[in-house]
Amino acid sequence: MQQRLFELRRLRQIIQRTAASPRAHFIRAAAAIPPTPAAALKWRAAFPAGPYNHRMDILTLHRGTAPLLISLPHDGTALPDELAHRLTDSARRVPDTDWHVSRLYDFARELGASLLVPRYSRYVIDLNRPADDVSLYPGQNTTGLCPTVQFSGEPVYRPGCEPDDDEIAQRLTRYWKPYHAALESELARLRAIHGRVVLWDGHSIRSRVPFLFEGQLPDFNLGTAGGASCSPALQQRLVAILAAHDDFTHVVNGRFKGGHITRHYGRPQEAVDAVQLELAQLNYMNEATFEYAPQRAQRTQQVLRALLAATLA
Repeated sequence: MQQRLFELRRLRQIIQRTAASPRAHFIRAAAAIPPTPAAALKWRAAFPAGPYNHRMDILTLHRGTAPLLISLPHDGTALPDELAHRLTDSARRVPDTDWHVSRLYDFARELGASLLVPRYSRYVIDLNRPADDVSLYPGQNTTGLCPTVQFSGEPVYRPGCEPDDDEIAQRLTRYWKPYHAALESELARLRAIHGRVVLWDGHSIRSRVPFLFEGQLPDFNLGTAGGASCSPALQQRLVAILAAHDDFTHVVNGRFKGGHITRHYGRPQEAVDAVQLELAQLNYMNEATFEYAPQRAQRTQQVLRALLAATLA
């Protein structure tokens, strides 16, 4: 009890110190106090003392008030200096980024949603892959925990520069574990307040990626791990909204059924629903130049707003 009171006082001090800042509503992951002893133990285990304790630099957690957490695990674009020179010229452009998704979902703060956003590129480590790197789509082309191939089929690394097992383990400690500790802690906090929580895993990808799928991807790709990661009622509400917007195409549990985050954290029987949405990028940006297209994005955001509102119904 004394430890918990100490942590709460520490959090209050942090909030007071940042109250005058224009970023006052952004509480870094280092300031997120787990709401339960069990979550606290996992949080501390994920942030060991030593050279890989970089919570303040690797992610931003905006803590909202509604029972909704939006995770954007592939929004990051940064590359550590010690890694960038080992990548091919094309990979240094981080072309497989889920470009601008944090901008696209920024309106969700108005709904009271929490947002979790990483700083670093998926080429450093893929936060939506399991730690043991078991394939999520057996028999199909995919990319791994520390990708060595781009969506184009080209290599990520220069010859002989791929990470070995020790380096992958270090990246897990430095980047993957803190992100998942923050995600789990925030889910627990929101569920403790509301009795339920929805995890929305937001993604985007080029509309045509022959390495991963044939033809053109539908505009909205909803994944619920085949119905296992969220309640049937929630899935039905979301599908009804997509069907009502017939100027966009959609599919449910198609090529993208949900990655590690959706499959691992979705436990509808415990009042934790998880949904993945993979957007075709042509609906809000120029896929060739990576430039954001505000007018297209606004149309897409109207559908996103309706979908997120449905999670709170």
